[in-house]
Amino acid sequence: MPARRLAARWVLPIVGPPVEHGAVLIGLDGRIEAVGPDSSVPRPAGAESDSFGDAILLPGLINTHTHLELTGLAEGPPARDFPAWIRRLRQRKAERTWDEVVAAAGSGVVACWAAGVTTVGDTGDSGAVIEALSAAGGSGIAYQEVFGPDPAQCAESLAGLQAKLELTGRFAGGRVRSGVSPHAPYTVSGALYAATAEWARQENLPMAVHIAESLDESLLLSRGEGGFAEAWRTREIPVPSPLGDTPVGWLDRHGVLTDRTLCIHVVQVSPEDIALLVRADAPIAHCPISNRAHAHGTAPLDALLDAGLRVGLGTDSVVSVGKLDLLAEARAAAALAGLGADAALDLCTWAGARALGLESEIGSLARGMWGDCTVIRPDSRTAAETPAARALASAPEDVVATFVGGKDVYRAERTV
Repeated sequence: MPARRLAARWVLPIVGPPVEHGAVLIGLDGRIEAVGPDSSVPRPAGAESDSFGDAILLPGLINTHTHLELTGLAEGPPARDFPAWIRRLRQRKAERTWDEVVAAAGSGVVACWAAGVTTVGDTGDSGAVIEALSAAGGSGIAYQEVFGPDPAQCAESLAGLQAKLELTGRFAGGRVRSGVSPHAPYTVSGALYAATAEWARQENLPMAVHIAESLDESLLLSRGEGGFAEAWRTREIPVPSPLGDTPVGWLDRHGVLTDRTLCIHVVQVSPEDIALLVRADAPIAHCPISNRAHAHGTAPLDALLDAGLRVGLGTDSVVSVGKLDLLAEARAAAALAGLGADAALDLCTWAGARALGLESEIGSLARGMWGDCTVIRPDSRTAAETPAARALASAPEDVVATFVGGKDVYRAERTV
């Protein structure tokens, strides 16, 4: 791949001040060689050059929580009965053929690029997303889900996870990584949590877990009540023992909380839970629009940030939110925590990279980082004054180009 030079009215490095009439040079290896004023960035012979005029160039957006294998399954606002909604979703997933799942995952990757997202933290049980990322030359962590609410299932579930990782491991490499995801307290026993966490440590695998999302989840662990508890009793699965934990406390009890455990949602939390997260230095995937769509409540984003936790933004799935729009998530987060435009953009770039443990590779425009870039041309009617505010106010339809490691993966004028 030849070197590539990108120029725009504004370049937002995220880790430094905006550069008016700026440019970025990406080398043959796909990494950034120079960032700065257009007049000072080299123009090597043979480099492909793009000038985007009155546009804004920023790092590729980082979506810390997706379910790309669910692409195409959106059917309107989710039901407010969360346990019933989960059961319905599992049925709909089971109705798809393998070819349909693979096609959905590939479509999801392309849709991310069209929305300016260049790296994902994806959770799923099919294994299709890591295959799609590998085939497309994408970037991300594919967390393989494991289920098993009955402690008697622990050995079988863990063996299934290990076999799945051995099968999909051939797609990991380069910028595509494998991880594991013991799904959630309402689908994973304490024994399986502990066994998965220990195996992940042995194999040096990052983890992701849906946690403290719904009231029913909290009721299951604290009192053995609620919709999930009723479903367990129907299936003759013993409720968690001992009762009395919060979801975050349950993770801590079973050795799951670490600095490589991405905690997704984190809505139903107390100050004591936040202290546990801080002690573990556990990163957070904050999904404000999904939380609202399911009526789970409002995550204490300001408290999580004030505590110094690494918080990135996620969209969750199309089934929860419809269109995956990470900048809309950033606006929702800004409103929730009283953030300015710069801080809100940080959540879906540099902070997202930190949440995934990839801050040395992505999330900012700096020498040595991957040349992941998103070019946005905001609607001329946008009233925002600063380039960061104009970028934040934009939508996927305003993305005009996306590059992954300098590779041209999306142009608005092309059909994707």
